[in-house]
Parts: sequence; structure tokens; C-alpha cells
Amino acid sequence: MIAPAFLEIAVIVIGLFLLIYESFAEDRHKGFIAGLGIAGLTVVFIASFFAAPTPALTGSVIGWQQFYTADAFALFFKRFALLTTIIVLVLSLEYRDVVRKFIFGAHADAGIAEFYTLPIFTCAGLMWMASAIDFVMIFVSLELVTISFYILVAYMRRSATSLEAGVKYLVLGALSTGFFVYGVTWLFGLTGTTNLAQAGTAMRALTGGQGPMLFAFMLIVMGLGFKVAAVPFQFWVPDVYQGAPTPITAFLSVGSKAAGFIVLIRVVTMFLGVPALHDKIVAILSAIAALTLIYGNLAAMPQNNLKRLLAYSSIAHAGYLLMAVASLDAVRSGPAIAFYLAGYLLMTLLTFLIIIVVANSAGGDDIAHFNGLGKRSPGLAFALLVAMLSLAGVPLTVGFFGKFFVFSAALEQGHYVLVAIGIVTVGAGFYYYLKVVRAMYWLEPAGDTAIPVAPLTRFTIAALALLIFVFGIYPAPILNSLTLPATSQTAPLASSH
Repeated sequence: MIAPAFLEIAVIVIGLFLLIYESFAEDRHKGFIAGLGIAGLTVVFIASFFAAPTPALTGSVIGWQQFYTADAFALFFKRFALLTTIIVLVLSLEYRDVVRKFIFGAHADAGIAEFYTLPIFTCAGLMWMASAIDFVMIFVSLELVTISFYILVAYMRRSATSLEAGVKYLVLGALSTGFFVYGVTWLFGLTGTTNLAQAGTAMRALTGGQGPMLFAFMLIVMGLGFKVAAVPFQFWVPDVYQGAPTPITAFLSVGSKAAGFIVLIRVVTMFLGVPALHDKIVAILSAIAALTLIYGNLAAMPQNNLKRLLAYSSIAHAGYLLMAVASLDAVRSGPAIAFYLAGYLLMTLLTFLIIIVVANSAGGDDIAHFNGLGKRSPGLAFALLVAMLSLAGVPLTVGFFGKFFVFSAALEQGHYVLVAIGIVTVGAGFYYYLKVVRAMYWLEPAGDTAIPVAPLTRFTIAALALLIFVFGIYPAPILNSLTLPATSQTAPLASSH
């Protein structure tokens, strides 16, 4: 067995090695960096299964153990971050010709190496966020992730849409960070600590009013709401998703969202452990979840650009996940969140990979560019059909079980109105996802030439499509990998190492 902390160290070493290699390699060899990154992260991903979660500490906690945990929750999301980054690097390989058009350089591959390397450092930040149990470490790892995304979103410097997306993401991201830090500062003033477990204990001992604690909670949620694209903090999503390089859009949609939910779950669990705040916290989260579900699904319906449609869809999926966060008291909530995010990874990254392949051939990512794909490239069309059906929640796909488990957790806690809203919005999802299916199979293609697919890309597409069916029929491996502690167990959750 290996120490879980070595996983992040290994990822950082891989990133530094690739940066050094990039400094000395000839420009024509820099495209090889993505392959090295995929190989290195795959080794770390395999090694993560030899890192056992460590039990909660029973005594006082000192040193680095105040900041870092390696419980089952953390290990699950470390693997999640690694797998996401590996697939994003595969997407980046397919997207390299587009990046070359919009960056400056004397050679065709000049500047492309950093586009492959930065996601690796983002991955390290995501992994540290999964283990962070102190607001100081949460902030540092969150900023590592966010600053990397600032660069990656605006990476195509000669593209006006990419620069616009980068500026919007930078301004709103800095604003959300300000709210988050102010909330942490307010909480520190109340409790005298930034450790989650100690802060929860101190809040339960406070004899004053609930107002200051609720104010701190709202400020922190405002900061994290930006990361998970929850209403009313979602305004950046459509423009940034459409303007950013497509692999980075996929990384934002999956990696950034998962990171936000990692922190949100730990923070909400801490606040739910305060009996006086419990009902108010649940009511706030339920309201945000309902608004997010309604806005995301309704706004997606009229979209004609597939990346923009997926942006609003991402908001809608945040609403389903927030249903489970509002139901953290439920026994099923932990596995429901883990399963939903795992399924969301598979079907979203599969969709973006196919978007890149088709856009390279068709010259755009509007839904109209997918007209007649079933006749031109039946394999790609079938894989995208699988992804769309899973995102919509059709039975025998991972998306169906994801929604089913989230609704079950919400019903267990009596959130009947929230579940009713969720069921209605699922119907809206069928409308806009099946628009893509209609374009592929019912409309005539613009051309009759089959779309070429690289071997690694073909393998990745087949693997993702297969896993959508495998976990849609047999979800046990994911469900058994993680069980979040109940609210009363906040301290053990936050004090494990």
C-alpha cells in the first residue's frame, strides 16, 4: 500500500517533468507531451487503488493532519480528477489543430505544450481539494485550479471569443473568490479556527444568535455557487463554455463542477451539524436547487449551438446534484452524489469528444453541423446517441440511475416539491437532448464523406459509451465505493487523515 499524499506529489512531478521537457525539446516534438501526460496520469490512477483510506483520528489533531484527509470520499474524487484529466488530454490531442490556428508562435507546435501541461497542475489542485479539511488549504487548492482555468479559457489568444470568455471568467471568478474569502474570514471571527471539524464544534457551542453563522454560510455558498454553476451565480457559464477551447469547456463542466461539490459537501455537512441552523440550511439549499433546475432546463430548450446547449444543461445537472446536497441527512445521498458525478463524467466527456471530432470536419459546433451524422459516420452518431439518452435519463444508461438515486435521497428527506420540479424538468431535458438525435438521424447531411477518427480517440469513445451501459445496468461498483457520513458525524469526516 502507498500513502495517499504521494498521489498529488506524483502528479506535480509529472507536470514539472513535462515543463522541463518542453523547455529543451524541439518544437516538432512537443506534441508528444500529451501522450506522456496521459501515460503518467494513468500510472497514478492505477496506483490510487493501492492507497487505502485512513480512519478518523480519535485524539487531538496537529500538524498537516489538520489540513489533509485521505478518507474514502477524498480517494474517490482523486480518482475522479485523474480520470477526467486523462480524457481531457485525449480531447486536447484532437483539438490541437484548432489551438495552432489561434496562438502565436514561430513553429506550428510552439505554445501547444503548455496547453497539454496546465491541465495536469489543475488535476493536482482538484486532488488537493478532495482532501482539504481546512479553509486555508481549500482556498489554496481552489486558487490553483481557478488560476489554471483563467489561463486555459483564454488560451487561444487570437480568438476574440476565447479572450472574451477568459475576461468574463476572470472577473466573475475573482468576485466569487472575494465572497468566499469574506465568508471564511467571518467564520474565523466567530469560531477562531479555519479547520472544518473544529469550526463545527465551536459553532455548536455558540450561545449568540444564528444571524452571523447564516451570514457566513451564505457568503461561502455564494463563492462555491459560482464553481458549481448554481442559480443565481451561473451567468458566466454560457459565454465561457462557448468561447473556451472545447477540451477546457469539458474540463470546466466536469472537473470544476466536481471540485466545487467536493468543498460544498464538506462545508454543508459542517453547518448541518449545528442543530439551530439545520432547517434553514436545508431550506436555502432546496430553493437554490429548485431555481437551478428550472433555469437550466428552460434556458437550454431554445439553444441551437451544442456547446451552449451543454452549458445550460450543466446548470440543470448542478440542480439535480444540489437536490442530493440538500438531502445530505439521507443515507442514500452520499452514493447518489458519487454515482451522479461519475455518470456525468462519462456522458459529458463522451459528448465533448464527439463534438471536437465532428467540428474539425464540419467547421462548427452548431446542432446543424450534426445533420445526417447517422449516415456519414454511424459509429460517431451511435456514441452521441448513447450520450444524449444518458444525459436525458433513459433507462439502462448511467444517467437514469443517477437521477433515480438523487430523487430517492430527496424523497427520503421529504422534499416532495423538489422532486416534482425535478421530474418535470427531466421532461424538458428530453426535448433539447433529442433535438440533437433528430438532427443526426432525421435530417439530410451536408456531405457524404465519413469523418476520420484517430485510433486513441476511437478507443476512448468506445470505452466511454460502453461504460455508460455497464454502470447503467450494474451500478454497484460506484455505489459501494463511497458512503458519506451523516450530519452527526461531521467531526470524524473532517478529522481523518
